[in-house]
Order: sequence, then structure tokens, then C-alpha cells
Amino acid sequence: MNSRQRRGVILLLLSVLCAVGAFVGVLSVIKNVESKVGPEKTAYRLKSDVAAYKELNPGQFEKVQMPQRWLPPTAVTDLDQVSGKIAVTPLKKGSLLQDDMIVERPALKAGQQEIAIMIDAATGVAGKINPGARVNIYATFEGKRPEDKPVSKVIVAGAQVIDVGKLTPLEAKDPGDTTTANSRQAGEAVPITFALNTPDAQRVAYAESFASHVRLALLAPGNENAIPPGQRSYTLDGDK
Repeated sequence: MNSRQRRGVILLLLSVLCAVGAFVGVLSVIKNVESKVGPEKTAYRLKSDVAAYKELNPGQFEKVQMPQRWLPPTAVTDLDQVSGKIAVTPLKKGSLLQDDMIVERPALKAGQQEIAIMIDAATGVAGKINPGARVNIYATFEGKRPEDKPVSKVIVAGAQVIDVGKLTPLEAKDPGDTTTANSRQAGEAVPITFALNTPDAQRVAYAESFASHVRLALLAPGNENAIPPGQRSYTLDGDK
């Protein structure tokens, strides 16, 4: 073996040693990172925005892998947890799903009863009211005598919605029947079911039967302040 061949062999051995050293260095870095990061765990994030009080389903989420040590303790790691639940606040696309973002679908409490009424789809719902929402229920009554002014009343404040039905076509009633309960015009309405105590259920039933209009006002989450007695009724005279 001449000197040139020896130099070639030496350079080859040096290259092999450098490659082995680099490989060992990479393994060391990987092990160091793994020791700091730890094992990964499955979590879920939203694929699109979800409105408050909307019912959740597994198709709204995508699976992601995150280091367990960086995962919040409230993170949802099993999609079975969302079954039958609703979003308690508006959820944004890309947010990591956590159990404090969701609550059980509302149900009746002791002393409550379900009562459903038809609400005009255009003026009373507009697609924004969902199970779990809180609403104020307004009713407008015509005067009993010709000289009496119409009055709008808050008949129930902070009523809890527990179900929203499907759009239902309404047929126009006989124009010859002038009672408020039978003078509804043709259009579309949505059956809304509330969880109410007995007095509030009676108020809602009375309003549906005798009010010229019943409307809902959606309350912001957590905004359930009582309405003072002096502000529960309104006539145009009150603006003078």
C-alpha cells in the first residue's frame, strides 16, 4: 500500500468516525428533548367556530397530539365527554377543547315544568336562540277599551330555553275573527320550550292566548340581572 492509499484509508476512517460522532450527537439531542417534553397525549381542537349554547358533536373537532406535560389539566382527551353537551360560551376555530367550555344540556329542576309556545321566526328568534340560552319574554297587549293605549310587558325575565324546534308554517286565521288568539297571520314560527316555575308558566300561557305579539330578547351569557318593577311595563306615554 503506497502513501496515497494510506492517506485515503485514513481519511475514510476519519469520515466514518465523524459520521458516528454526529449520529451519537443527534441521538443525544433527541433523548434530551424527549426527557424534557415527555410522552404525548391525544387532545382535540375545534375545526370551526361554535356559537354559545350550540349542541356539540364529534365532527366539530380534530385530533391533535401534544406533550402531556404541556396539556392543560382541563383538556378533553375523550370525545365521549361532549356527547349531549353544549358550548357555554362562543368557541373559536383552533381552540383546544377543555371541559370548562362545555356544560350539560339544560334539564328541568325541582319545581319547574316545560312549556312550549310558538314564536315568530323573523321577529322573535332569528336563528340565534338555542337550548341553554336565557331570554326575556315580552308580550304586547292591546287596550281593553278604545281609549286605552297598547302596553308592552316583560312577563318573564331570564327564562331558560331548553329546546328549540323546527320552523313550522302557520296558516292565516279567519280575518273575521278579531280575537288576538286567533288573528295570527300566515308565516313561519318556531316552537320554543322553556323551563319555568308555575307562576311564570301561567304568565307565558296567558300571553300566548291573549297578547297581540310575543317576542324574545336574548341575554348575554351571565347577564341575568333582575328587571326593576317600574321597568317591566312600557307605553309610548313613558317617553314623553
